[in-house]
Amino acid sequence: QVQLVESGGGLVQPGASLRLSCAASGIIFNMYDMGWYRQAPGKARELVAVITSGGSHNYADFVKGRFTISRDNAKNTVYLQMNSLKPEDTAVYYCTAQLGKYPYWGQGTQVTVSS
Repeated sequence: QVQLVESGGGLVQPGASLRLSCAASGIIFNMYDMGWYRQAPGKARELVAVITSGGSHNYADFVKGRFTISRDNAKNTVYLQMNSLKPEDTAVYYCTAQLGKYPYWGQGTQVTVSS
């Protein structure tokens, strides 16, 4: 049974930082490309960042220079370090694990950026 469990979300002020974590189980973690998506109220889900099994990463333009994705294969965990948070970063953030055509999804963690 595959499980992706996100944590680290919360309510922060603009300019603050948060680190999201996603602990995976039930998969051979180091074989999977891992990603973070987000969905704001009333908006479509969008890709934030992805890190491949080989360690390459890509970011959405709206987070370049502010967010960093990383993975610890020994801990079966992927991270999203989010700096200089803006109100428009408010969303539910989802972790994904993908090897084949369809990814596995976590349940999401809420990030709210507000003064």
